[in-house]
Amino acid sequence: MKQTAVVICPGRGTYNREELGYWGRYHADKKAFIAAIDHYRQGLGQPSIEALDGSASYSLNRHGVGENASALIYACALGDFADIDRDRYDIVAVTGNSMGWYLALAAAQALDAETAIKVVNSMGSMMQEGVIGGQLVYPVVDEAWRPVPAMREQLLQQVAAVNQLADCEAYLSIDLGGLMVIGANQSALNELKSRLPPVDGRYPLMLAKHAAFHTPLLASVSSRAKSMLSSKLFTRPALPLIDGRGHIWQPFATDIHALYDYTLGHQVVAPYNFSSVIEVAIKEFAPDKLILLGPGSTLGAPIGQALIKHNWLGLSNKPLFKQRQSDDPFLLAMGQEEQRSRVVN
Repeated sequence: MKQTAVVICPGRGTYNREELGYWGRYHADKKAFIAAIDHYRQGLGQPSIEALDGSASYSLNRHGVGENASALIYACALGDFADIDRDRYDIVAVTGNSMGWYLALAAAQALDAETAIKVVNSMGSMMQEGVIGGQLVYPVVDEAWRPVPAMREQLLQQVAAVNQLADCEAYLSIDLGGLMVIGANQSALNELKSRLPPVDGRYPLMLAKHAAFHTPLLASVSSRAKSMLSSKLFTRPALPLIDGRGHIWQPFATDIHALYDYTLGHQVVAPYNFSSVIEVAIKEFAPDKLILLGPGSTLGAPIGQALIKHNWLGLSNKPLFKQRQSDDPFLLAMGQEEQRSRVVN
């Protein structure tokens, strides 16, 4: 008997040193798919996915820049999506985090293959003349992944205080389970990093090669994207799509122009609420499994933290989530070999 699944597409920051060679390991047989991507990139004078993925070593300055990172993640994630065993899983909805929204559009066929790489590559390349601002990550959960309202309030208070300073702009960028991502200009990032109490010797964490995504600082990017990309590139999705507000776009009730406006408008300049995405996924679709596409599995923790927030399946803390993942995983991350084997043929 088939199990139902909501598929989650990853965003930026998921193709790192450990993922080098991911395409070659799992998708070397998908010649036509990769040829179309590489043909498009060749026309722009960009390195092919096969060349990037097959590099002898990982370089942040090569693999981590927008147009290369976005295309690598797109190729690997959509390759994984094609490998899901449809005899075992009935995909009831598709969603993603941040850049993963563009991937979700492709997986749900709201963008065809030729259009999807154009959108993904264009949005990834949009700031090639200079990254606008940056992102800082800070936790709002305890060691057991339980929400700590005081930590969230403290962070938001510091953001508000920094915004009172000259030449400082900071905004909530992504609500990421137990993490809050702040998008800001450099002055505000420096202030926040100096003001926020250190946590676990890791936070506040500055994300390399990331712009102030999902904030008003990217208004110019939104305008440029709309001037470059037409609404005619979009079509109604074949599967339900959950966007960054938690809104569901149904196959037979989607206004294509509204989907276009959201994707290149609101989604670019307003916060992306991944926590709400997971809440809608579990409460509206009640899937047997969540399937996280590769490369990597860094979204595993934020997804687990979102499940704990709602006590889903009785998961009230990190140890219980880890135990469930060991015994009978609810979340299947295709970037992890053992869990991947439960998803593919």
